[in-house]
Amino acid sequence: MRTFRYCILIAFIFCRTYAQSVYQDKPFWQDYSIKYYADKFSGTLQSAYTDRNGAIQIINTNGDLLHPHDGQFLHPGTLKPDQYYRFTKDKNLTALGLYDQQLVYLTDKVVFSNAWAGKLFSAHSLPKARFFAGAPGFTFLVSDGSSLTLLKDSKSLWTGSLPNDEVIGIRYQPGANQFWVLGKKSLSTVSVTGPKLTKVLDGANFTAFDLAAQGKKVVVGTTDGYLEFDVAAKKQVGEVRRKLPWTEITAVAEVDGKLWFGSTKGAFALRPDGKFDYYNGERWLPGDEVVHIAEGPKKSVLILTKAGLGQIVFKQMTLHDKAVFFDKQVRSRHIRVGFNATLSGMDKGDISTGYLDDSDNDGLWTSMYLGGEIFRYAVTKDPEALQNCRESLDAMERLYTINPVPGFPARSFERSGHIKELSDPERWQHASNPEWDWKSTTSSDEAIGHIFAFGAMAELIPDKDLKSRAIMLMDTLMSHIVKNDMYLIDFDGKPTQWGKWHPSYVNSFPTNVGDRKLNSSNIVAMLQTAYHFTKKEKYKKKAFELMQKHGYYANMMRSMKEIGRAGEDADEHSKHMSDGWNHSDDEMYFVGYWGLYRYAFNDTLKTRYKQQILDHWQAERPEKEGAWNLFTAITGVKDFDLKEAVWYLQEHPLDLIDWNIQNSHRKDIERLPENFRRQTTREVLPPDERPIQRHNGNMFNLDRKGRNGGSEHSAGDIWLLPYWLGRYLGVISAPVK
Repeated sequence: MRTFRYCILIAFIFCRTYAQSVYQDKPFWQDYSIKYYADKFSGTLQSAYTDRNGAIQIINTNGDLLHPHDGQFLHPGTLKPDQYYRFTKDKNLTALGLYDQQLVYLTDKVVFSNAWAGKLFSAHSLPKARFFAGAPGFTFLVSDGSSLTLLKDSKSLWTGSLPNDEVIGIRYQPGANQFWVLGKKSLSTVSVTGPKLTKVLDGANFTAFDLAAQGKKVVVGTTDGYLEFDVAAKKQVGEVRRKLPWTEITAVAEVDGKLWFGSTKGAFALRPDGKFDYYNGERWLPGDEVVHIAEGPKKSVLILTKAGLGQIVFKQMTLHDKAVFFDKQVRSRHIRVGFNATLSGMDKGDISTGYLDDSDNDGLWTSMYLGGEIFRYAVTKDPEALQNCRESLDAMERLYTINPVPGFPARSFERSGHIKELSDPERWQHASNPEWDWKSTTSSDEAIGHIFAFGAMAELIPDKDLKSRAIMLMDTLMSHIVKNDMYLIDFDGKPTQWGKWHPSYVNSFPTNVGDRKLNSSNIVAMLQTAYHFTKKEKYKKKAFELMQKHGYYANMMRSMKEIGRAGEDADEHSKHMSDGWNHSDDEMYFVGYWGLYRYAFNDTLKTRYKQQILDHWQAERPEKEGAWNLFTAITGVKDFDLKEAVWYLQEHPLDLIDWNIQNSHRKDIERLPENFRRQTTREVLPPDERPIQRHNGNMFNLDRKGRNGGSEHSAGDIWLLPYWLGRYLGVISAPVK
């Protein structure tokens, strides 16, 4: 008995030691942008501030006051003239500021405010005044760029100037009761008691500054980076920092303890790890030329650009909250006759102007969304998830019945009448029903996606009707492939371009060309899945024939380290197919690993398949791809980069619109020489700083041009699949209260 108990204890300790980690889904700060575009105004936008009531006000160089109007996330607003105080427009306003959380104005004659019952009205003697800041007791330091005057209650307490320099900014330091004055080539202080100008730093090309770290340092932006000045030591700290997203600094502000920088190419915030969160392009800002940054209402940051105002909002969310948000996004505007579809034809990000587009890969994207909803139902038993599964299966099932070829799935289908307006018109065929057309030339991408979704549904959905339909569909597809000598045969009686798993095709590639390994892995996974649920020996027999007689097992087990370009003596097709790493192949591999590993014919194969998956995962780790890390977790391996998978889910933007994205100019990224994997940088950028793309895209893509908000991707395959897979596998917890 003691021996038995001892064995149980050892087993318990072993399981505890090698158990997979679980991410506890606690709230994190999710950022998103509300944009307000400026139009019909002359003058350049100058600054923006928020008062204690949350009112935002903007001033331009003509002295016009503006405020944001009617903006929401994904629904941009505009900047309108601020007419709340009718007679303010009669003043010759030159600057806007904040004092004791109230809006204060500078004119050619006075400093005044509508707060404090309008009592603040302090005259000065600088008709070209442009800069000011306030100290306690309504004491203000004002400058026209040349002269400085310290005033209180319309009385000048001190006057001075920067020797051989021009004032470009003023800040007040509460703890020291002094003002800081930035010139184009100097930094100085002016004490409030016993006023005196003291130069503390010489420099060049200064552009903007702010006090930071509770007044312990001054951060100064330049035309080529920024520097830090230690207040206590009265000296510059280190060299000018230039390893930034962009070095031409136009604004500096500390907001809620975080340093923010504006530049001529967007804004960025300094992170605790010394790197930057970059806000660039119309995903975040109306324009890239930043002129001012300030604290906004309710944990937001105001980034004023020449084209308008971007309000970066920070909201606490759990991953589950984000899943609920994305579920609404998918169901409200990304379901086309049951397919998981893209919203296209949008006018500069206006989601009300888009249409649901067909795709070559409607079956694949829908399979991935359907997989996510299957996992969701398995975890939550939510009837909404089950209905989503039912509707997506309806669409996928019709792919097999809308065309005349037995067992052949169409790529897509659409109503007839506008076939010339559809993408790839040469692929569209008329269905027997004159109301519909269907898309031919189905590829292996769709096949492996279908089998993944059908297998997951057959295993995890208890609904007898859905389960039996899923099994029937996988049997239908695989019977077609086996019957047709391992080809997908189209309406013309010929194999499609990519639906080929016959040894004469697969083994025609050199051993180091990825398609040889990929097609072997995919077809074995598909045959295993079909056998697992139908128990038809033809599938098992064919799989072992391919693995043992035709070398598919050796193809599958070949390490990713061996995959590369075909040699000079290879055929042109092999060279074309191996000109670089194919990230669509990664998608096909990992979707296929579900059936390859879970439905393995025996434990020996399962162990070897695990080795294959982990070998592939090692190659993919630099991408921090959420889906691939979580698919790797199906093997039960302890380390599958859970932290990076959560990073992917958290850092993914809520805005999935295809905006133009530019990162290649950045000076804070380490570029790599051109390589086979097409990895452009040492470290991958966060998803919210790079182009929106599906899992088949290169996560190291830095730029995307020519999009300008023309389409919105569905979160169904991009985000919901990896999240719900993580929840099903138990490595992501339910939301923690």
